Amino acid sequence: MIGQIDPMIASLRLDTLLEGVIQITKSAGDLIMQIYQEKLDITLKDDGSPVTVADEKANQYILQELPKLMPGIQIVSEESIHSQVDLAPDSLFWLVDPLDGTKEFISKNGQFTVNIALISKGLPILGVVYAPALDCLYAGHDGLAFTEKSGVRALISCRVIPEEGLTIVGSRSHGDNQSLNTFLNSMKVHEVIPVGSSLKLCLIAAGQADLYPRLGRTMEWDIAAGQAVLMAAGGVVNDLQGNTLTYGKSGFENPHFVASAKPILTPLTQ
Repeated sequence: MIGQIDPMIASLRLDTLLEGVIQITKSAGDLIMQIYQEKLDITLKDDGSPVTVADEKANQYILQELPKLMPGIQIVSEESIHSQVDLAPDSLFWLVDPLDGTKEFISKNGQFTVNIALISKGLPILGVVYAPALDCLYAGHDGLAFTEKSGVRALISCRVIPEEGLTIVGSRSHGDNQSLNTFLNSMKVHEVIPVGSSLKLCLIAAGQADLYPRLGRTMEWDIAAGQAVLMAAGGVVNDLQGNTLTYGKSGFENPHFVASAKPILTPLTQ
């Protein structure tokens, strides 16, 4: 059943496992930062999205290190998917985006992340999102979420929506303003902030924003770690019918979704 804890996970301490994932994520971020200031050699994948040597080196390192934490667990990574992967509904697997926000990396605005999530029976039960250029990390599991900046950790949680209205975070590189405006038409909005990569979900988890409607294409590795952090902070990620977003779908493509501090009624759920 989706959401039940895998017996292998039950025998582990998630806090200990999380610390191992944090170290891997930080080290992958260090590799990325070694390349960040260089002149980038950019190629295009089959879908037209850019990829750099930083994506590839971070991916190689993560694929090398994760099995040391949990031998035998399948790893699904954006940079390693070259054919159809079929997962059973009760699968336990890692979901990795070694460099989320490659366009942000190329433009050198700092808003790119390393994302690692552990999926158990369809749900992200542990996740780490690290923005190396900002020296900012978000992590969460089992109702506990925190941020780490300059080596200092602080617990985070979603906020109550302020009286002045919602702070909306939207995609910096993949925005659809017309669809977003239509979606938000009946809501009281205070401001809309463009943010790159999975940082959008993390800002909601940290109580700095309230809502992230994604009305365009995303893949599971784009948001799994961010969803883990957000859920640990008390938030939700639902499709437009109000169902919790799940993982391990055929093709790994997400439906349109809304990430928020609490369930938000959409035109399709009202």
